[in-house]
Amino acid sequence: MAGSRYFENRMTLRDVDLSGKRVLVRVDFNVPLGKDGEVTDDFRIRSALPTIKHVLDTGGIPILISHLGRPRGKVVPGLSLEPVRSALEDLLGVKVTLAPDCVGEEVKGMAASLKAGEVLLLENSRFHAEEKDNDPGFSEQLASLADVFVNDAFGTAHRAHASTEGVTHYLQPAVAGFLIEKELEFFGQLMSDPRKPFIAIIGGAKISGKIEVLKNLLDRVDALLLGGGIANTFLKAQGRQIGSSLYEESKVGVAAEIMELARSKGVDLVLPEDMVIADRVEQGAATGFVADDEPVPEGYSIVDVGERTVVRFISLIGRASTIFWNGPLGVFEIDHFSHGTVEIARAVAAASEGGAISVIGGGDTASAIARAGVTGMVTHISTGGGASLEFVEGRELPGITALTRKGEG
Repeated sequence: MAGSRYFENRMTLRDVDLSGKRVLVRVDFNVPLGKDGEVTDDFRIRSALPTIKHVLDTGGIPILISHLGRPRGKVVPGLSLEPVRSALEDLLGVKVTLAPDCVGEEVKGMAASLKAGEVLLLENSRFHAEEKDNDPGFSEQLASLADVFVNDAFGTAHRAHASTEGVTHYLQPAVAGFLIEKELEFFGQLMSDPRKPFIAIIGGAKISGKIEVLKNLLDRVDALLLGGGIANTFLKAQGRQIGSSLYEESKVGVAAEIMELARSKGVDLVLPEDMVIADRVEQGAATGFVADDEPVPEGYSIVDVGERTVVRFISLIGRASTIFWNGPLGVFEIDHFSHGTVEIARAVAAASEGGAISVIGGGDTASAIARAGVTGMVTHISTGGGASLEFVEGRELPGITALTRKGEG
């Protein structure tokens, strides 16, 4: 697959002998928990299994490290990785032991006494403020637990934290796991050599954080389909009356610039032709429809794309050979407003089954794919919403650039 140049000759699991070695694996087990503390979506855990199994199968001893939630540098019992340990043990079919911390003499002793076939999961790395601070002393303590470092946490690869970037200064070789390799291959192909026509679907609440993404995509896509709150800001830039809809007043000028840029590059920038509106953003709200240049009444908000827009989007998606989708097209969490997003998810799945390459940008978009029941029908669902956007934007990902180059390990 094209796109491997984005590794810049970085080492991967395939390049190291793990037999008898302790392997510190940075995984992304930042998963949602239910009211009773159980894991409600194990997608990220399942995505890490190939790397963990490879370490075990080649005689390595995996020591796993992850964060969970936002404990803000303090021990929060409700954010312990114990539910993750239980879910991982069930999926892996191997006993997994949870350490009481991720650093300290007790943890160091547990790591040193591990035997082949055993798995140690360290406690939530963000119980320590030093993790996000990328503290050198904390990084060195993590490095002292193992002989090899593997980064397989694409969802945190855009953060220079102790367990993603700092540890590599004290533990070499530092190599990419199979999940990161897979993510970079797909996104590399997306940005360097996409099959044409290439369609990008961008939704979500805000244009902020996606401005450079949109501009970078305009150099590559044939059509850019917009929905959600992002589209509202563009509609406002066109002079449309959008009632009480969510939009970013400070970005209206930016939206106008992007529309002009799309015209100059010959990219079809497609905004909603009709919209579902509601008097409040909650289930059971009074709803209506607006089309063409009809104003959205004051007190009403745009909550979904309308049927004409869905039909047009589906037509464009059906002709695409490459599809990138990030962000829902409405308030899809509410059943009443999920129709447009779900129909587009099904269209992307149908195009994928017909041979198109579809890359889903994680986060809410992955949830939308699951809601539509087509998770197994798209080409690739990213585990990192923020990391995927920064990659598409063209930024370096610190957790990737810190990995060992071939010939240096």
